[in-house]
Order: sequence, then C-alpha cells, then structure tokens
Amino acid sequence: MSDVVAHFWMASDGVELAFHETGRGRPVILLHGLFSDANMNWIKFGHAERIAGEGFRVIMPDLRGHGLSGKPHEPEHYPPGILARDLRELIAHLGLGEFDLGGFSLGSRTTVEAVGEGLKPRRAILGGAGLEGLKHWERRKTFFLEAIELFDSVPRGDPHWLSIQFMKSQRIDRVSAALLLQSFADAFLDWLKAFTMPTLVVCGSEDDDNGSAEELAAGLPDAVFREVPGTHMSSVTKPEFGQVIAEFLVA
Repeated sequence: MSDVVAHFWMASDGVELAFHETGRGRPVILLHGLFSDANMNWIKFGHAERIAGEGFRVIMPDLRGHGLSGKPHEPEHYPPGILARDLRELIAHLGLGEFDLGGFSLGSRTTVEAVGEGLKPRRAILGGAGLEGLKHWERRKTFFLEAIELFDSVPRGDPHWLSIQFMKSQRIDRVSAALLLQSFADAFLDWLKAFTMPTLVVCGSEDDDNGSAEELAAGLPDAVFREVPGTHMSSVTKPEFGQVIAEFLVA
C-alpha cells in the first residue's frame, strides 16, 4: 500500500516508537503479535487497506522491541505492563477521543490489559486469542524464552523450531525480545469484565495455540465469535481475517 505512512514518537522513558497509518475516518488501533510487526500482521496481506476502505483511520503501532520501534537493551525499559503503557501514551500523543481497538495474539493480550486498566474503545477486537492463553501467559512466556535460548541449536521437529524460524525471518533482536517477554504476566481475568463494549473474537479454524476462542467470546459481556481459515500462523494472512474485522467495525 503506497499510502501507508510511518510516524515516530517518543515514549515517556525516552524510547522512540513507531506507528503506521492509512485511511481517514474514525480511528481504529490495531496491535500486532509477538515477533511480528504492523507490516506483517496488518499491511502486507491487505487487512489495513480493507478496513481503511470502509472509512477508518487505521493506526498500527510497531510494539516496543519490534519493527521500526526502539529495541533498547536495558531492563529498566521493560517494566511490567509496558506495552499497555505505550498504548495509552500513543493515544494521548495522538489526542484520540473515540476510537476502536484490537489486536492479534500478543496484541490481543495487550488490548485486554489496556481495557482492563481503563481504556474504553467504542469496539474491541481480539484476534488469535483464547481464554486459556490469557490465563497462562507465564507458560507461553517461558516457551518463547526457551526458544530464544535455544536459537542456534534446535533441530527441525523440535517444538521450538517454527518459532525460531519465524524469529529469524523477522530479524528479531533477541536481547530486547527476551527483556520484553520478562515483562509479561498472566492476565487478570477481572480485566475481561471491562469489555462492556461490542467485542469481536476472531480465530483460525485450526488455531488452538491460546485455547478456545469460543470460550473467550462466551465469557465476555457483549462478544461475537467468528472463525476464519488457518492456523495461528496462517490465519492472519488470509483475506477473511481482515474482512471479518471490517464487517464488525461497520456493523
């Protein structure tokens, strides 16, 4: 997409962060998954273009430690809850009032934390997320920290192998990635009570990486579940993923 523009801003701890923007209209903020970036999850496969075409200003941050954003190697830049804090600061930086908010995988977990701590989007999107995954992020964190530690020694077929290949393809900075992972904790399930706004839970038909998305949707006050083709890795590349989100936002 030729009309996607990258912008840079400074977080309160002095780290330069990036976000990408396209379209005009009501703002919708979309957060990418772990070891990915805005381009891989939202731009490359046409989702941002599809959503912008429905009259939205699509804002896609590169999370701290990812994409064009800063990747500091000092632990003090990765306190607990840092991604939700960065999100709140970006919203303040942009002066946003009414907005929609969603994410994929880690982006969903960050959305849950931010809403649970007080953000009030008009509508919310939780992609590639399940109830078990939110409850047990410590387990997921440990798995990915092991993958970083075993980065150069894991044979094909090892459970960590696919994650390591994806990290290599994305040229992940392993030092900053490990520090960011250390900042994660299990989600407080009380955060889900804050989802009083209409919420879309969208997940691949073969994606059980984070537990049951249907169970997550059933546990939210005002949620709908939509299934799209694919696994956790492939569902976000399918056109149906962006189409379902666009349809939800304009409903």
